[in-house]
Amino acid sequence: MLLGLIILVTTGLTYTLVLYIGVLGFQFAWILNFMLMMCVLMFTETLKSKGDSGYYKTKDWENKGKIYETFGINLFRKLLVLVGWEKLNKKANPVKNDLESLIHLEYRTKQSELGHLIIFFIVLGFTIYVALKFTFAKSLWLLVLNVIFNLYPILLQRYNRPRLQRALKLFRYKAEQSGTA
Repeated sequence: MLLGLIILVTTGLTYTLVLYIGVLGFQFAWILNFMLMMCVLMFTETLKSKGDSGYYKTKDWENKGKIYETFGINLFRKLLVLVGWEKLNKKANPVKNDLESLIHLEYRTKQSELGHLIIFFIVLGFTIYVALKFTFAKSLWLLVLNVIFNLYPILLQRYNRPRLQRALKLFRYKAEQSGTA
């Protein structure tokens, strides 16, 4: 019932945004993305998905993250450090050098990816609508901010998760070897 309420409130907020600001320009694109981030965060925190879908498994074509490096994921990571997001994120979710922390961090990558994926498709819908109803040029802010705020964070989670999984595997192996498993 709470998930339904979150969806209803999100729909109402989006309708109000469209009504008062319209669907054109930077202001709409910016507010839409951040409003959806808050609403979708509430949704995913309430949903508490297990993250056990095959979608989250590393695919062969991902080639150990090389594809993401080709698309500039390391530049995006540096940008996150530059704007202070990395520091803020580590403060909110400190990483300890233990198995439980790594398991939690891996789960958070799935939860974050799910949230950004939901937002990506909602904003993509608005982008297509604006491009078709008005012009492609009028949809550029939606497109650019969707890539920066949603597509790259999805790619980042897909880039980081295999590295976390390797660390988890190593922790588990060491625990088995020491007999503490």
